[in-house]
Amino acid sequence: MSKIWFVTGSSRGLGRHFVEAALSRGDRVAATARSTASLDGLVAAYGEAVLPLAMDVTDGAAVHESVERAMEHFGRLDVIVNNAGYAHVGAVEELAERDLRDQLETNLFGALRVIQAALPYLREQRSGHIIQLSSAAGLMAMPLSGAYSASRWALEALNESLAQEVADFGIKVTIIEPGGFATRSGKNPDPLNNGHMAEPNPIYDGLRRRIAAFAGKQPAGDPAAAAQALLKIVDSDEPPLRVLFGQGFYPMLQQVYADRLKTWADWQDLSAEAHGDLDQENR
Repeated sequence: MSKIWFVTGSSRGLGRHFVEAALSRGDRVAATARSTASLDGLVAAYGEAVLPLAMDVTDGAAVHESVERAMEHFGRLDVIVNNAGYAHVGAVEELAERDLRDQLETNLFGALRVIQAALPYLREQRSGHIIQLSSAAGLMAMPLSGAYSASRWALEALNESLAQEVADFGIKVTIIEPGGFATRSGKNPDPLNNGHMAEPNPIYDGLRRRIAAFAGKQPAGDPAAAAQALLKIVDSDEPPLRVLFGQGFYPMLQQVYADRLKTWADWQDLSAEAHGDLDQENR
């Protein structure tokens, strides 16, 4: 049976590829974007299989209205894809408080609004699959990504809790953690030139150059392949809670987690010391 999707951030990037992959196999999609003009091509190609919705995830009323319209139009919702988001680049010292608040408002609170708007319908159906786009930056933090990683780490925790809370209602949750994908003019996007940057402090210019050189060497994934991989996840009877999309960051993540475990083990005696012995003290 074909699936009904609700996808945020459908105008471009991975979100657009997810929508096109779903439509091309006969599924139907409520596609959201800040402007429906960016969705005209989808409507022209797929007609009534697409419900274009103007929605900004920072507008709670608009989110609830869009989810309600999608439910009324299609009669059910099977796959909720929280894809809308962006990366704010800057050293922690460079961040204005507004920068971090805006980052969290879109990436974290925007996703929360969609989840909370959709859950009552999914619970009533006793079915559904929530797909949360996170990032490799949701598993490890790199220099200049403090705001972005903070938003993604928070999403990881939110959705891990959510998965345990809704399992009894037949609802599944999967966190997608992409590395770099060629979603801008066929090139690997430059994380230091994405339009969302803190006011630069020259003291970090050398670090910026090193990070830019590192990012330029990372292999760019094929977004169309990522979309086909997502189809396999939503069709799975036992989908994973987490899955990496792309291979570039996997060796780094292995090292990061090995280092964390080693550090905890190396400092285990101090951990025990910090715990103390209340029973002994109270005797």
